[in-house]
Amino acid sequence: QVQVVESGGGSVQTGGSLRLSCAASGNIGSRYSMGWFRQAPGKEREGVAAIYAGDGSTYYADSVKGRFTISQSNAKNTRYLQMNSLKPEDTAMYYCAAFLKVDWSDSPAIFDPQRWAYWGQGTQVTVSS
Repeated sequence: QVQVVESGGGSVQTGGSLRLSCAASGNIGSRYSMGWFRQAPGKEREGVAAIYAGDGSTYYADSVKGRFTISQSNAKNTRYLQMNSLKPEDTAMYYCAAFLKVDWSDSPAIFDPQRWAYWGQGTQVTVSS
């Protein structure tokens, strides 16, 4: 049994910052990739950022490059998404995903939700103008 829990969502004004946290527990080990996705009402779930536990490589959606940073704790069981310069279009439910089922080198698949094994319940981020 694996549990993935997100925290840190909230409401901010345009230009503000938030930091999301994600922790996985259970039978998952310590070396696994983790990703952040988001889903706005009426839209499909989209990948935002991902991090590879092996060497800390990161992968970002073009829409968040330069504004969002994904990182991991030294223990590698907690990942963070630092979100700066937030925009109203960043408003969405943010989901953490753990354990990428494909090779990290297959980068187009990293943001395919079907390629991730475990999901959290989501945390809401609202950015007002």
